[in-house]
Amino acid sequence: MRVIVDHDLCQGHGVCESEAPTVFEVDQDHCVRVLVVRPDEHLRAEVEAAVQFCPTSALRIEEED
Repeated sequence: MRVIVDHDLCQGHGVCESEAPTVFEVDQDHCVRVLVVRPDEHLRAEVEAAVQFCPTSALRIEEED
């Protein structure tokens, strides 16, 4: 899986960071930074929660072969 952020939609609410703090970080300018672009499978539930609960739908998961 690969994590994608649409920075045009992101408003820096920080929900992603609270759901998956090892994968996402919101900086001082309220911009999300993906710390792990291709997280291990054991983090899938956290990443899926971050995607699901993002208030602006700025996150998505892209499945890779």
